[in-house]
Amino acid sequence: MTLKSRINEDMKAAMRARDSARLLPIRMLLAAIKQREIDERKELSETEVVGVVEKMLKQRRESIVQYEKAGRGDLVQAESLELSVLEAYMPEAMSEAELEAAVTEVIESSGARGIGDMSKVMGGLKARLAGRADMGRVSALVRARLSD
Repeated sequence: MTLKSRINEDMKAAMRARDSARLLPIRMLLAAIKQREIDERKELSETEVVGVVEKMLKQRRESIVQYEKAGRGDLVQAESLELSVLEAYMPEAMSEAELEAAVTEVIESSGARGIGDMSKVMGGLKARLAGRADMGRVSALVRARLSD
């Protein structure tokens, strides 16, 4: 079952259960996926759907920070609930050892020698690690490895 069809099935289940707390973020996710498909005039791949989920997760995290600064506990709670629903659609995160092994492998296979080759390494890692690792953390790890 594809991720998109799983999301559709979860939406139907939430509708049957009258679970509006889960239904709202699932509908927003499906709308974002559909909008991107319309914009790009194609069916999104699994990796692209994961990218949409990642974008929505990032938006929720940023909103939570802003709402906490504003002292809006009610909105923090609502965004946190949406965040937890959306996180269920992300692939399992890589362990630190798996991440380091992937970085080492891509650095060796690309022949990267210094920090100037960082974009080449990140390009190789981006598709491979989609949704399984925080790319900010990956970038810091690659930078540290290439700086040595």
